[in-house]
Amino acid sequence: MTLYTIHPIVMGTKLFDQSMMTYQYGQGKPFTIPIYCWYLEGEGRKVLVDTGELNPIQSPDRESAIGGKIYTFEQGLARWDLKPEQIDIVIHTHLHNDHCENDYKCSHADIYVHEKELIQIHAPHPLDYRYLEDYISEVEENGQVHPVTGDTEILPGIDVLHTPAHTPGGLSVAVATPKGRAIITGFCTIDQNFYPPKEIKAMEMEVIPPGTHVNAYEAYDILVRIKAMADILIPLHEPRFASVDTIGLV
Repeated sequence: MTLYTIHPIVMGTKLFDQSMMTYQYGQGKPFTIPIYCWYLEGEGRKVLVDTGELNPIQSPDRESAIGGKIYTFEQGLARWDLKPEQIDIVIHTHLHNDHCENDYKCSHADIYVHEKELIQIHAPHPLDYRYLEDYISEVEENGQVHPVTGDTEILPGIDVLHTPAHTPGGLSVAVATPKGRAIITGFCTIDQNFYPPKEIKAMEMEVIPPGTHVNAYEAYDILVRIKAMADILIPLHEPRFASVDTIGLV
């Protein structure tokens, strides 16, 4: 099996209430999340998970809050000697705008996304303003988008798992690494979602669902399942990865 290492690249941030991440917990606590693009480095094709924000705010305050540097798409890829047009595959956790704003720059990439996300982005529910179809119109017109209907192998060593915790078509990405199976969650979470504080555990809760979700009960069960499947668990917006160059090395 092909093994990969995972490079987190911060390509944006959001500042909001922590309870946007942790359902019914952390209300009133300001929290800054990094928005990542993940470069999967291994033999063969050049693979990204998500593409981040188009015009990220690059400020000392936000970099201090997440503990790492914020890059534009081009700057972040250049760290690994890559250019957007060299990307072969983009895998989307979901299609909220902050996860796909740079897709059009990956002009030669095959883009994999769950079919339910394509439905949502073209006809979003009024409650979900985060879908903006302009960001994928060009790659759709170019025939670059490949819908996924369920759990699927994208390449040897890279699988997607349908995990509709945060959005109907959320895809978690399972990556074979030298240190075991890493899973980048297909839903917006931080470490506390999977490793709750003692006051949450005291209520006999193993995990905290995402603050925004499709169904809170189902989201809880999905988090429990993904946590059990992963040797290396990578919550999609966890700040500690902002200072990490590589995940999955021996």
